[in-house]
Amino acid sequence: MRAFRFDAPELPADTTALRQRLRAFLAEQRDAGLYKPNRNSWISFNAEFSRRAGKAGFIGITWPKEFGGHALSNLHRYVVTEEMLAHGAPCGAHWIADRQSGPQILRHGSDRMKRLLLPGIAAGECYFGIGMSEPDTGSDLASVRSRAAKTEGGWLINGAKIWTSNAHHAHYLIVLVRTAQAGENRHIGLTQFIVDMQSPGITVRPIRNLAGVHEFNEVVFRDCFVPDDAMLGAEGMGWSMVTAELAFERSGPDRFLSDYRLLAELIHKVGARPDARQSVEVGRLIAHAAALRRMSVSIAGLLEKGHNPATEAALVKEVGTSFEREIPEVARKLVPVEPSFDEPGDDFSEALAYVLLNAPSFTLRGGTREILRGMIARGLGLR
Repeated sequence: MRAFRFDAPELPADTTALRQRLRAFLAEQRDAGLYKPNRNSWISFNAEFSRRAGKAGFIGITWPKEFGGHALSNLHRYVVTEEMLAHGAPCGAHWIADRQSGPQILRHGSDRMKRLLLPGIAAGECYFGIGMSEPDTGSDLASVRSRAAKTEGGWLINGAKIWTSNAHHAHYLIVLVRTAQAGENRHIGLTQFIVDMQSPGITVRPIRNLAGVHEFNEVVFRDCFVPDDAMLGAEGMGWSMVTAELAFERSGPDRFLSDYRLLAELIHKVGARPDARQSVEVGRLIAHAAALRRMSVSIAGLLEKGHNPATEAALVKEVGTSFEREIPEVARKLVPVEPSFDEPGDDFSEALAYVLLNAPSFTLRGGTREILRGMIARGLGLR
């Protein structure tokens, strides 16, 4: 049986200066009224904020300088990520491109795609979405039915993707499709393509969540042409590339800090003299957050060494999003306040209302609990 280890690497010494510089940038932006701290900042779309963050050097920081990056480590990027989340910065425009699409292009993209797209991402001016999940297939990613057929100079994509965050804003999607028939091994014959959202043959249909917010979409492709050099990696490499990509998606602090603002407001609400129950429950949440941070930093260190910690990332995502689902339930028990958007000045009530409406999605996006637990069991040698 395999045992997981989450040895936390020491953050580089210069991350302290990076953290201070970012805090000063965020304070300046907030004090100037250029953004208001959001309850779920990494899905909050603000193109102007992303452009300013790019200009200040906080996007694509691990990439080579020739592509607009700063040649820093994944641990430096971790510091930027957690500070953005803790301060409620509206990162949704650049989030996916910076977190996973850019690294995929850097590793597997053609020279033209790298030079065309990476500088724009680093500048906070080029946005990406993820085309993985499909209608009627649940979380079984290997059951992809969208197809790409070879044609002169490229490929024609037909099919549909669903739950695609910010597809209505994205300039590009990285789409997983079948380029060959699936056999007994359904992981064979899958390929990823970079799709320009301005291409003919694409229809984007909105899906509103419980909070009435248009974040999710269904994206339909009908004979959508993509050129040969828009393929990521080689034909048939899609499954191995997706699993590596999911290590970026599932392991970061966004998987346990989505409702950080509610946790902060809860601490303020119980005040300096909490009762015994409040002390125990809030203390337990803080301890869980600290443990999750260590696990997440550890994966950043593994990524920096070139490893593919897909199973460890699945564990962080499963435990982290369960933690996120727990915070609003604990908050409701400890503070008898009606969640509402209509109580001016009551930040706790507003944060609670927002998180309660969004929390059901936390354990779905990026892989459901059932899928993640299956991955973890296999990683432990239990199935």
